[in-house]
Amino acid sequence: MFSQHTQQYINPHATFPISAQALFSSIWKNRYLILSMIKREVIGRYRGSVLGIFWSFAHPLLMLCVYTFAFSVVFKARWGDEGETKVQFAVMLFTGLIVHGLFTEVVNRAPNLILSNINYVKKVVFPLEIFPIVALGSSLFHCAISVAILLLTILLASGGIYWTIILFPFVLLPFAMLSLGIAWILASLGVFIRDIGQIVSILTTVLMFLSPVFYPLSAIPENYRPIIMANPLTFIIEQARAVLVFGKMPNWWGLLIYFCVASLVTWLGFAWFQKTRKGFADVV
Repeated sequence: MFSQHTQQYINPHATFPISAQALFSSIWKNRYLILSMIKREVIGRYRGSVLGIFWSFAHPLLMLCVYTFAFSVVFKARWGDEGETKVQFAVMLFTGLIVHGLFTEVVNRAPNLILSNINYVKKVVFPLEIFPIVALGSSLFHCAISVAILLLTILLASGGIYWTIILFPFVLLPFAMLSLGIAWILASLGVFIRDIGQIVSILTTVLMFLSPVFYPLSAIPENYRPIIMANPLTFIIEQARAVLVFGKMPNWWGLLIYFCVASLVTWLGFAWFQKTRKGFADVV
């Protein structure tokens, strides 16, 4: 005889809990399944290719070279003074790309997470809410590899790295939470509005150019700076450069405020997903 909790997952039209406790309970109860699916996704992405998982190192490295050549050689862009080397420019650029890449990979995949796993909606006892978590975990794995490449570049160029790199997880945590909350919302919307994936793809590209990825924040005119600061990527990119590149302490008060906002978005995203998931079976 099934328990009440198991019956809840069997009935696709059931009402699901939306509390913060339910969120943490789901993550803890399904932690082994989440880790297993992240591992399968990371390995599966490169299965059958000649280089295999080496592509997770090669791809960010190749993109770093391409962007650096385009902006520092072709467009002759500079981050600081005239004496700046191409490696220094590359480091600044790559840090911004790492933050944007994490966000983009999570939210761009989100609208299709349920649509690409329709069998789990109707036929299988499965916690659908973990799909965005798995997508985030896979993205964090590739983010970690990109950070390792960044630190290696800094080490080879300057002969050392700052101890403040150990603070980077504290910078990334609220950003990851914000991305997860948005992913839950988009995963639900993607079921009901099939065009949402195209819209999100455009918006993530716009966010890249409206954040200090390719240029320093100081290059923005004062009257346009509030627009750039309103971008959720801007603050995290600046804090990531502070701890990884400049060896400075992060803005702890700013991170605390960001964490509080990200926590609210995470819970709202989870609550929205849980409230709307009972309609998935009628649409897919």
